[in-house]
Amino acid sequence: MLPTQKSMIDPVGRTVDYLRISVTDRCNERCLYCMPEHYSGWLPHSDILTYDEILAVVRTGVGLGFKHFRVTGGEPLLRPGIADFVGRLVRTPGVQTVDMTTNATRLPQLARPLYDAGLRRINISLDALDPAIYRSITAGGIQPVLEGLRAVQDLGFESVKLNTVLIRGRNDGQILPLVRFAAEHNVAIRFIELMPVSLTEMLDESNFLSAAEAGRMIAADDEMEPMDAALGFGPARYFRLKRSGAIVGLISALTDLHFCDRCNKMRLTADGRLRPCLGNHLETNLIPALRPSLDEPALETLINSTLAVKPAEHLFRENYQPGRVMTAIGG
Repeated sequence: MLPTQKSMIDPVGRTVDYLRISVTDRCNERCLYCMPEHYSGWLPHSDILTYDEILAVVRTGVGLGFKHFRVTGGEPLLRPGIADFVGRLVRTPGVQTVDMTTNATRLPQLARPLYDAGLRRINISLDALDPAIYRSITAGGIQPVLEGLRAVQDLGFESVKLNTVLIRGRNDGQILPLVRFAAEHNVAIRFIELMPVSLTEMLDESNFLSAAEAGRMIAADDEMEPMDAALGFGPARYFRLKRSGAIVGLISALTDLHFCDRCNKMRLTADGRLRPCLGNHLETNLIPALRPSLDEPALETLINSTLAVKPAEHLFRENYQPGRVMTAIGG
């Protein structure tokens, strides 16, 4: 029997029904915009939520109004037992959709187990096609990423998207090749503005490239037609390119002054903090309601109290200094 679902309405009237779940802070790449160069502040394993604890949050959240879930990291595919967890999440009553964001480096081995577990929606980070540029941004190799993309497409995943973080001076010249690559592979690609979510030199404004500027580069090559339908539950505005048919999404977290108007999400960190906004230091510790044993009424209270302080907008435009690096917050 499905749990009775309510609606979660935040202080400014937005319906919040989307929870992003970080299952680990570990990653096998070191992207410039996500992790400081010499970062080693990994969480102790004892601080990481168990899969049972995460699912307890999901079940309680479903009863309150969460419907859509995304599994993130760090790199989620590094955590042992991830396919089994995804299967349990997919089968949880009241869960309507489950997505995953991954760097795809382990997808060649895990695409089949994830598909068998019921995962059908996946986003792959791809910041460049040129191997040298890709390595300069991620410190990783591009070949397993391309193999991972091929694997999920061969299996028939129903939604596959590419994510590209825009970095001036690094991957500006990769924008059009990435759009053409997406068209050739019949996948949507989203270009995401650089956000102050790391403690690296990436906070320098000279690295910032707006989504609008990327859009103008794309439009100069191929006419962009706005799409009415949203693809998924995130904040991207989508366009279809007239000649190639490519679908391009633009995520303008800093330059769109109305970006937060349609925010519908919260984030659960790997160590059990519930964050109502990526660009704000607010977070609620759920651990007291999960350990030593589940206290569901207390967990409901903590989730509702977090909803009650969800801010109207992020602080990224106000010289925001992140207190936790992105890999510790979750994508």
